[in-house]
Amino acid sequence: MSGGLAVRSEEDLRSRDAMTTLDTDLLAELIRGRLACLTKLCDMGRRQLEFVQAGRTTELLDLLAAKQRVFVELQRIERRLAPFRDQDPDQRRWRTTDQRRECARRLDECDALLREIVTQEKQSAQEVTRRRDDLSSQLERMRRAGRARGAYTAQSRPKASRLDLTSEG
Repeated sequence: MSGGLAVRSEEDLRSRDAMTTLDTDLLAELIRGRLACLTKLCDMGRRQLEFVQAGRTTELLDLLAAKQRVFVELQRIERRLAPFRDQDPDQRRWRTTDQRRECARRLDECDALLREIVTQEKQSAQEVTRRRDDLSSQLERMRRAGRARGAYTAQSRPKASRLDLTSEG
């Protein structure tokens, strides 16, 4: 029986080694996909800020819809990456050390893009808030001007004279 167990664990080991190599291939593919999504989001973030600053609302809304689709793809990739987060990176078997280094480089690039995306989102939010506040101030000034004009118009209207239509006697 122990011979059978030894064979099985040897087979399991070979299978695990093959699986690990395939797992690292999948990991590398997922990291490439993550990098592609983050690169798109970063580019879209630059355009988003430009649209916000220029007040190009229609284009901004179209861009936000496209951005949402990229976020959905990124979430799908992140879910597929979840099992790798629990692994010890030093225990993974890679086809080559170059493949491992390239994957690590891409991860570093992902981290840098994430930081840039967060900064862009903050800038866009600040710009939207600034534009909203400016618009609110303009509307308030217009409201006050309308009230003032209404008050002057009411004062300058001649009062209607009263015609006495009652008859005496």
